[in-house]
Amino acid sequence: MERILLLLELLQARPGLTGPELAARLGVDERSVRRYVVRLVELGVPVEAGRGRYGGYRLLPGFKLPPLMFSDDEAAAVVLGLVAGRWTGLAVGERASESALAKIERVLPVALRERVRAVQETVAVTGRGSGGVAPDASALLAVADGVRRRRRVRLGYRSFRGEVTERDVDPYGLVFHSGRWYAAGLDHLRGSVRTFRVDRVVSAVVLEGEFVVPSDFDPVGQVMAGLAAVPYRHEVVVVLRTSLAQASRRLPASVARLEEVAGGVRMTARAESLAGVAQMLAGLGWGFSVVAPAELRGEVRALAARLVADSEEG
Repeated sequence: MERILLLLELLQARPGLTGPELAARLGVDERSVRRYVVRLVELGVPVEAGRGRYGGYRLLPGFKLPPLMFSDDEAAAVVLGLVAGRWTGLAVGERASESALAKIERVLPVALRERVRAVQETVAVTGRGSGGVAPDASALLAVADGVRRRRRVRLGYRSFRGEVTERDVDPYGLVFHSGRWYAAGLDHLRGSVRTFRVDRVVSAVVLEGEFVVPSDFDPVGQVMAGLAAVPYRHEVVVVLRTSLAQASRRLPASVARLEEVAGGVRMTARAESLAGVAQMLAGLGWGFSVVAPAELRGEVRALAARLVADSEEG
């Protein structure tokens, strides 16, 4: 249904797009596009297909979606909720908040749309979550369903080294902390209660097996204890002078969080050895500025001095 709604948006915004063009934008084949068009017609949306090789699809003249009947307070609540989710890390899915905002704005009455847009464009946020990549919505929803219904969940889970394993987990609780989603529960692969980062879940299937949550279990306490036990001493923040595309090819999500900022790409990672981080940064071959910790600057200078000395001796 999501692609059908996206097709409707494309037809409203760009009438006349051809089947191949729509297929490319939707990431499907042309047969699927024709099937989606038929479904829209069945739903009462008048889609017209142009004849000939270059004929495109368009909505019949005069068709518009009815406006959403939000009060000012309701519209502000929805928009601020989406904006807050985007800034704190509470949002899920790639660019989901921006897409949802665009859909809502498109069907709001004009006057209310302008007022809502003013809130979105003028609000200033003094802080944001320090978490990593937003989790996939389907993974988060599956884990939440397992927590609510006390159902075991089969997870495909990627470790910080990038290795993917499959395991059955009894999810006792979900916790959102410092910009990241965590699931805490019994890991049947390890035979112990563990904490999982939901953004590292690559697949999640709810199973039929039920479980009982220990009466004294505290999800928040478990997650905090798990984070305190992570064997990494330093949180590293560096601005790399390169593009987001280039950085993503060299630094996978399992290694660092990347964010496009003015002047380059902000890299956020955790590390045990700052000397190792300095060597990694030097090996990337890009210019960079150290934001934190300050001790990393000293490690970079020491590495540069050793390299100079080695080259002179050679």
